[in-house]
Amino acid sequence: MLQDRLNEFPTGTLVYGQPYETADGSTVITVATNGRLLGARPLGVFVVHGGEVKWQAAVDETRIALLAVLSGLIAAGLTTAALFKRPPWPDLRIIQRH
Repeated sequence: MLQDRLNEFPTGTLVYGQPYETADGSTVITVATNGRLLGARPLGVFVVHGGEVKWQAAVDETRIALLAVLSGLIAAGLTTAALFKRPPWPDLRIIQRH
């Protein structure tokens, strides 16, 4: 079954990259999380410099842009539906009386 196959993949495990040293003496360690079907997703990096450790999170601009586009499409769809139901302009009809 598909569910049994999906359960074989580890979820929520962190994957640490090989530490490497930059020209200024900082050590950078990448961190990612293991997804089910999409592979590893970057979370950020640890930067070790002068005895201090700093965390810098990775920002996924693709996900942010997709959310913005979907929000715009939903707003356009709701506006279109509202206009078809009752347009904001006055009802101008010519009525002939006998």
